Amino acid sequence: MTDHSNYLWYIPNDVKAGHRGDTAAANHNRLDTLTEQAKALEDHGWKGALIGTGWGRPDTFTLATALAARTTTFEPLIAARPGYWRPANFAASVATLDQLTGGRVRVNIVSGQDELAAYGDQEGDQAQRYARTREFMRLIRRLWTEEHVTFRGEHFSVTDSTVAPRLDNRGERLHPKLYFGGASEAAERVAATEADVQLFWGEPLDGIRERIERLRNLSRTLDRDLPPLEFGLRITTVVRDTTEQAWADAQARVAAMAEGKSGNWNDHKAGAVGQQRLLDLARRGEVLDDNLYTAPGKFGGGGAGTTWLVGSAEDVAASLRKYRALGVTHFILSDTPYLQEIKRQGEQLLPLLR
Repeated sequence: MTDHSNYLWYIPNDVKAGHRGDTAAANHNRLDTLTEQAKALEDHGWKGALIGTGWGRPDTFTLATALAARTTTFEPLIAARPGYWRPANFAASVATLDQLTGGRVRVNIVSGQDELAAYGDQEGDQAQRYARTREFMRLIRRLWTEEHVTFRGEHFSVTDSTVAPRLDNRGERLHPKLYFGGASEAAERVAATEADVQLFWGEPLDGIRERIERLRNLSRTLDRDLPPLEFGLRITTVVRDTTEQAWADAQARVAAMAEGKSGNWNDHKAGAVGQQRLLDLARRGEVLDDNLYTAPGKFGGGGAGTTWLVGSAEDVAASLRKYRALGVTHFILSDTPYLQEIKRQGEQLLPLLR
């Protein structure tokens, strides 16, 4: 059976060396270093990579543009925040890069906490934050697919706005896919109505199954007027030649995390609902399902670093196929050292998934 899933990686985009145990080299965030990673992704079967965002990190869109210019098939999944961007400015920037690259742009809309005041932004409570995100997503999609757009919302407005250049139609692809994450009730209502792809962190299969069913039901209840919502998994995958070696390496890394010797792992806020769901998993056991390792979350692992799939390529592929059977078709994987693992997992893991 042909696998139509998308397999992406992660490019850290961090001024600090040693992100999540990566090689702590002085040139870790230079363009040549990151281009080497992007080209390795092309050469080893990956579709592209998520590029993280947050105040105090290099600008995500600038990096994505530079990497796209130095590659030929690499697709940047560009993380962006409403408030950091105005909708029309963002829609125009994406349309420009998408045209220049022949349709290689993907977008990840982020609503999590950030240093908003540092770049002149502000927000209210959770309901306000996700209401603004919903407006942002709806408006940029209209700007990509309509001309002379006039919109008066609670948070954003445009008058007679036509984004240039116009996006090229590429089969069924009318615009770059909008990825979105969030586990709160407010976030799920946004995903059910506005997202193209809902991203999950590395929860056990029963949790992902329940969330997919709820989101599909919510899409029907809220009269979603877009194609069916797709689903993605963002997780750390610790792959080694044997099951025993993978677990030995994973446990040694967690021991180093417990001693504070493994670099910066936690770049997500613990207060987020999705992050708290991951942290709570450790109470259910150190290993869930076949090989979902929860111990990293106890010692500072954040976001995709909170839970890991651990094992041989065969072990991890078997687990990912179970997520795929639930309806997950977008996978964003990573491990460190980033360049080494791009190659290892591209050679050992991806062929088993296809």
